[in-house]
Amino acid sequence: MNIVAGLESLPEGPVRRMFAAAGDHDLEALVAEFSENYINITPNHPERNFAGTRQVRANWTSLFAGIPDLALQVHNAAAADERTVWVEWSLHGNRRDGPAVELAGVAIFTVDQGKLVGVHFYLEPVERASGDIDIAVRTTAGPVLPVGPEP
Repeated sequence: MNIVAGLESLPEGPVRRMFAAAGDHDLEALVAEFSENYINITPNHPERNFAGTRQVRANWTSLFAGIPDLALQVHNAAAADERTVWVEWSLHGNRRDGPAVELAGVAIFTVDQGKLVGVHFYLEPVERASGDIDIAVRTTAGPVLPVGPEP
């Protein structure tokens, strides 16, 4: 059993049970928390959007098989209401073929009738060597024009 650090910060219900099942690498218990009508929206990568538990099962099957020491951590969580749970979380481990894996981000889950019916998913690879904030802003904004003297 792999205890999920921070699990106690999640409200009782399907989000907490799903994270506990993921920590245990219990695929059946994990998939059981999702509605058949589940919708996964990945705003930063729209082509990754999907619907249904079939893809949930495929994703987690691959994760458990490919990263045998996969571990999750809940950093923070908040329930906006009885239907919406925000989770800041991360996962890490080592792929069977060697490379370390580390992802972090936020998931905003929607719950209905005791099942996960949707999520807005913002989990991304952690980049330890992608440059500082100045590089990030220049990459986004492009070349900066010289600033003249203030009037």
